[in-house]
Amino acid sequence: MSKLIIRVIPILAVLLLLSVKGANAQGVSPYFGLGSAFDSSATQGGCPSGQIPDPIGFNQAAGTCTPVNGIGGVFGVFGADFMITPHIGVNGEYAFRFSQSNYMPAEDLNVRPGFYDFNAVYQPSSGDKKIVPVLEAGFGGAKISYYETQSAGSLFNQSEFFASTNHFQLHLAAGVKIYFKGDMFVKPQFDYHWVDNLTDQYGRSSVPEFTISIGYTFGRQ
Repeated sequence: MSKLIIRVIPILAVLLLLSVKGANAQGVSPYFGLGSAFDSSATQGGCPSGQIPDPIGFNQAAGTCTPVNGIGGVFGVFGADFMITPHIGVNGEYAFRFSQSNYMPAEDLNVRPGFYDFNAVYQPSSGDKKIVPVLEAGFGGAKISYYETQSAGSLFNQSEFFASTNHFQLHLAAGVKIYFKGDMFVKPQFDYHWVDNLTDQYGRSSVPEFTISIGYTFGRQ
């Protein structure tokens, strides 16, 4: 079911954006920023806390309990709000870890998680205010990409793509646009991702995320 939903999501997003384009937009706000997302390490198969049975077996016996790491580090985020009325709109957003992190040390396996979502947006106050709260609710997907690290001589290592997993997610967010110079704003935001079957790789299906972005609103009314 998850694969079908993930294939349908981009189609729904395109249709949503086309409907917004045909409407009389009340402001378009692209933004980008930095932050972090968090999840604990997984525990599976009767292994000690923070360990799972090794599914790979490159450097040790397959099935041996091996430590794994959680989600953290520096994430980038970019997205855009499209307001259809002064209070109601839609949003698309993508958050991703900037660099690979070590997921399974015993196998030299790195990981790079990313989250994308499409949301309904509600702004309780009008967009012409200096401080504009923003509430979001929607759905999307999470992509967990794995990379195998290999030694290339004594000077450096290189990573090659190994595999990826995709998951359906539900998304909630609360933030505030603070206009500091004309139509430029900063946007601190808290996001909550509920990711289906993420416990296959991490400790929880719930992933909190904190970001702060900078953006600009075109056509603010």
